This record gives sequence, C-alpha cells and structure tokens, in this order.
Amino acid sequence: MIDVIEKLKDDEQYYGEFGQQYLSNSNIGSLLKDPSSFKKREPDNSAFAKGRYFHQLILEPEKAIHTVFVDVASRNSKAYKEFCAEAGLGFALLEKEKHEVQGLVEKMLSNFTLHEDIRNEKCVYELPAVKEIAGEMWKGKADIVHPDMVIDLKTTADIHNFKWSAKKYNYDSQAFLYQELFGRPLVFYVICKTTGVLGVFEPSPQFIEGGEAKVRRAVEVYRKFYGKNPSEDIDTYFINEIL
Repeated sequence: MIDVIEKLKDDEQYYGEFGQQYLSNSNIGSLLKDPSSFKKREPDNSAFAKGRYFHQLILEPEKAIHTVFVDVASRNSKAYKEFCAEAGLGFALLEKEKHEVQGLVEKMLSNFTLHEDIRNEKCVYELPAVKEIAGEMWKGKADIVHPDMVIDLKTTADIHNFKWSAKKYNYDSQAFLYQELFGRPLVFYVICKTTGVLGVFEPSPQFIEGGEAKVRRAVEVYRKFYGKNPSEDIDTYFINEIL
C-alpha cells in the first residue's frame, strides 16, 4: 500500500492509467448524471485552470511557476490563438487572470485564522489515500491534512450560495469519502471570487449522509455498466423520464 501511495503522489500517476483503477469523487457526477461519460477527460478551461493555479500557489508553488500566461485582452483575439498555436497549447490563462488568482491567494492567507490552519507546521499537503468504500476501491488526494481535519480549498462565484452549490458540485460525497479515506472530518475553506469574502464551512451529519447516499448510488451504476460482471452494456444506456 505504501508503494501505491507513493505512486499516487505523482500527478501523472494519479490522473493517468495507474490511478484510473480507482474510483474518485470526480466520477460521482458522471456516474449519476451520464454514465456514458464515465472517466472521459474534460478539456481544460478557465475555471479548471484558475482553480488549479489557486491551489498550486498555496500548496505547490514549485508547480505554479510553470503555469503559462498570455498578455492579451481576450481568448477570442487573434494574438491569443496565435500564441497557443505557436506554443502547442490548447488553452492558456490570461495575464489578468493570473493577477485575479494571486489576489485571492493573498486575501485567504492574510486572514490570521485561516493562515494558522493552512500553514500549521504539522500539515501535509497534497496527500493521496486509497481505501475500499461501499465495496469498491476509491482514491482521494487531500489538499491539506491538518492534525485535526482535512482542509479542502475552494473558490466560489457566490459564497452566500455555497451551502446549496456544495451539493450541486458533489462536495457532500467528497466530505463523506475523505472522512473515510483520511480518518478525520473534511472542512471547506472558501473564498468568493467576486467579493473576496472568506468562509469556513463544516459539513453537518446530514450533509455527509447525503454524500454517502450519492456514493452508494454511484457504486450501483458503476457495477451495472463497468464492474467485474456488468449487467448492462453502456452502449444501450438512455435516459427515461416522465415530463
């Protein structure tokens, strides 16, 4: 198991073929909404890239320095398209987005309480774990394993709506899975991208129960189409609802 954890510390292994043998919270959405898209990689976009850069600046600054930026006004511009073509990139962050994300990081780390937790000397960053949950093997990579909790860093467009959007984006199933994987509660440290307002959100027992229910439903779908003995062919999948 130690060898597995060491391998999963490498992003290429975690997100690549080796890591694909495990289920993860990122699979919950596809399994419950569109199982035919299970494990299909989504193309990079602004939201993903800014979120990744935000995390790297706080947790893995040695990776953040390799992020590519282009100083243009818009991705629709000729200059942007030429830059990406010459650099062999399908996508790049804009220079103005770099400053936006850096501002969010500065704001979060300038808060004494959040800074003390995030920079606790006993914290471990980007730690993977694997465990059998609901009869299947799952993986997860914690942003921060603090002595008392797992801290997950989030950005949101509207922090006052976070309690509701958290369920939409399957943070409830993440809270359940990470509690199982790391043996301590998951707490969300959140910053609003539009206002800079900070929030600390602690999952309730009901929130975690809802997440566990999602995980168990996702396992049923996984076994139905992708398990060792699938009962149905994914090519026969269709949506059947009453309007």
